[in-house]
Amino acid sequence: MPSFTLTSRLVKDGGELALPQFSGIFGVPGGEDTSPDLAWSGAPAATESYAVTMYDPDAPTGSGFWHWAVVNLPSDVTALREGAGSSDDSLPPGAFHLANDGGARRFVGAAPPAGHGRHRYFLVVHALAVRDPGVSPDATPAFLGFTMAAHIVGRAVLTATAEIPA
Repeated sequence: MPSFTLTSRLVKDGGELALPQFSGIFGVPGGEDTSPDLAWSGAPAATESYAVTMYDPDAPTGSGFWHWAVVNLPSDVTALREGAGSSDDSLPPGAFHLANDGGARRFVGAAPPAGHGRHRYFLVVHALAVRDPGVSPDATPAFLGFTMAAHIVGRAVLTATAEIPA
């Protein structure tokens, strides 16, 4: 899979998430559920749209935990501002959030169980060869992954970590 560049002022690849990117919704003291700023460049020429996801494969669920999914970002959009995950109104026209695994159509921050160890959070911008991967607003992030798999022409990834001591 071709890769391209993804950067953030708030998330460094391999680094710890900052407290605003933790989840106050899930009870982390000081967590703000604020999505980080993201900027990307170098996507393949065939890109027609983007999807953005954040996934924790280390969550103790048997299937990980989807924290964020944004669909239908136009190909001329190459950045999301900090806090864009708060509502669909914070996104470019036509783009929308899918419900995360907590059931909210927004970004929900990290909330690894205390003492569970270090969790990895994969922030991914998926470059798609279609303008619309054909998912409805009530689809799940897992269904988005299934639906867009045949249309991905490139991927940009930042991996961050988070841990809450026991």
